[in-house]
Amino acid sequence: MKIKSREHLLAIAAIGIVALLVGDRLVLTPLTSAWKARSARVVALQKSIQNGALLLDREQPIRERWSMMETNTLSADVSAAENSVLKAVDRWAQASRISFTSIKPQWKQSSPEFKTLECRADAFGNLSSVARFLHELETDPLALKIEEIEITSRDNEGQQLSLAVRFSGLLLTENNP
Repeated sequence: MKIKSREHLLAIAAIGIVALLVGDRLVLTPLTSAWKARSARVVALQKSIQNGALLLDREQPIRERWSMMETNTLSADVSAAENSVLKAVDRWAQASRISFTSIKPQWKQSSPEFKTLECRADAFGNLSSVARFLHELETDPLALKIEEIEITSRDNEGQQLSLAVRFSGLLLTENNP
């Protein structure tokens, strides 16, 4: 084989390798990346469709629950709302035989559509009275939600417990549809 033909062959091979490298960098890699991104997007959309289908299947129970919550929200009158929550706390305390050391209500408005009455209550009692109080709070028809609970022992045997609970009540404003 002559040197000229060998150089010619090497030049063709070098041009071919450079063409393959450029093709890989400019065509193959971007296409592969786009394919992976598109596949990930398809998976996300399929998951979103599944979640939507589940929500549609549960539409009636969700609407019934929301309707119940709307009817059981706190009164639009701030003092009446506080009074209803404090009466409920008194009702729960009597049912559970728990003793309160403090109850601190505070209004918060984070949105124009609703306000929340956040209450911090400190109480003490035995395990069954604390559990009964929490059960009464959770099952009350008022639109209340437990935000935070802290239970600590007041004695070495754990017979007397301290309860610090923060819960909030929902008040929907009149301009809410």
